[in-house]
Amino acid sequence: MQIEKLYSIFQQFPKISTDTRNIAPNSIFFALKGANFNGNAFAKQALEAGAAYVVIDEKEYAEVSEKYILVEDVLTALQELAKHHRQQLHIPVIGITGTNGKTTTKELIYAVLSQKYQTLATKGNLNNHIGVPLTLLSIDSSVEVAIIEMGANHVGEIAMLSGLAQPTLGLITNVGKAHLEGFGSFEGVKTAKGELYTYLAEHDGTLFIQSDNPHLVGMTKGKNFQQVLRYGFSEDCDVNGQLIAADPYLQIEWRVNRGTYSAIKTQLTGSYNTENILAAVAIGLTLGLSPEQINSGLEAYQPQNNRSQVAKTENNTVIADFYNANASSMAAALDNMEVVTAERKVLILGDMFEMGDESATEHQKLIQRASQIDAPVRLFVGKAFYQQKDIAVEGAEANYFFASTSEAKAFLASQKLKDCFILLKGSRGMAFEQLMQEL
Repeated sequence: MQIEKLYSIFQQFPKISTDTRNIAPNSIFFALKGANFNGNAFAKQALEAGAAYVVIDEKEYAEVSEKYILVEDVLTALQELAKHHRQQLHIPVIGITGTNGKTTTKELIYAVLSQKYQTLATKGNLNNHIGVPLTLLSIDSSVEVAIIEMGANHVGEIAMLSGLAQPTLGLITNVGKAHLEGFGSFEGVKTAKGELYTYLAEHDGTLFIQSDNPHLVGMTKGKNFQQVLRYGFSEDCDVNGQLIAADPYLQIEWRVNRGTYSAIKTQLTGSYNTENILAAVAIGLTLGLSPEQINSGLEAYQPQNNRSQVAKTENNTVIADFYNANASSMAAALDNMEVVTAERKVLILGDMFEMGDESATEHQKLIQRASQIDAPVRLFVGKAFYQQKDIAVEGAEANYFFASTSEAKAFLASQKLKDCFILLKGSRGMAFEQLMQEL
C-alpha cells in the first residue's frame, strides 16, 4: 500500500497501537516484530479489542477484510508514515541527542515552552527507531512546538531519526563514553551524535551549542548553520550563566549578551544540570518567551524517574540517579558531590554496562576518583567493580565492594546509615531501587 493511502486512513483514525494489551479504540495496530514476539500473530486480537485497522507484513495472518493492510515491512511502514506526517507539519521541531542529560534537558525545555505554547515532547525514553515515529504520529493540530529526543547505540541511527523528525532546531547535550560496544570508541560516539549537526547544517536548521565544550565545538567544524545560539559559562556566550549554590537544589544566575543576571532556584540537583538549564533558557528566548516565563517554567520543574532526583527518606537525603550510568555521567555525579553542601557524604556506585573493552579501565578510574571524595563509606556494587577490588588507591579504607546489589543491600541493612547525604548511581540493570529500602 502506498504511504499516501495509508496516511488517508491515519487521518481518519489518528491513533497508533503496537501492543494488544492496551489497544486504543479506533486505532491502527502496527504488527511489529521483536526478538521474542511476532505482532502479526496478534492482528485478529487487535481488531477484536477495538482497532479499526491492522498493518501486517505476513500474508498468512490476513483475513478477507479491508481492515487488514498488508505491507512489505511493518516497521518501515510505521517510519514512512511518521515521516510523511512530519512533512505536513509547519511547527518548530526541536531535536535533542547526547550522551548524558537528553531526557532532563528535554523536560526542562518542555517546562519552559509550555508557559507559552501547546508543547509536545517525547514521553519517557521513546527515543529510538520505534519511539520517534510513535511520537511524531502523536502530534495533532493542537500542537504548536514539538520536542523530539533521539537516542542511539550505533553509528547511523541519529541520521535516520533526524530524517524522520526533520528538526528545525537542535542540540547535542554532550558526548561521552557510553554504549562503547556499539560505537566502538569515543570517536564513534562523536561521529554518531554529530549526525544531528550534519542534518541541521544541510537543512538550514538552528543550532544550540554549549560553546565551552571543545568536543561539541570541534564537531561543528566544516558545517554551516542557518543560525547558531551559544550557551555556557563564558562571557561571550549568547546566554551565559553560573552556579550559585547546590544545597542540594541548584540556584543559578543567567543572562543574555552580558546583560543583567536573572536568578532562579530550581528543584533540580546536580551541578552538571546547570548547562542543561541554560540550554532551555536559550531555546525559550529564541522562541519568544520572556525571562519571567522562562524562570517560571524552570522553577516549577520537578525531576522524576530517578534522574537527578532528591529523595528524602526517614533517615537520609538521597540523590536518586540510577536510571542510567556511563563514564561521563558518573564523573559528573562525583564532581557534584564535591560541590554540594553536606557534612556526611556516602557514595554508592553501581556497574556501568555496555562499556566494551574499556570497562575495566573506566571502572578503575571511577574507584580512584571516588576515593578522593571525603566520605566515610563508599560502596562499589556489581561484577565489574568487584573485579577491581584489589587495586591500590589512596583513601581505600572507606571502600567496600559487593558483587551484587543483594549483597550491598544486606550490608546497608546492617549499617543503618543516618543523617547522610547519599549518591546512589548506577546502570538501570543494577536495580538500585532495592537499596532505597535500606536508606
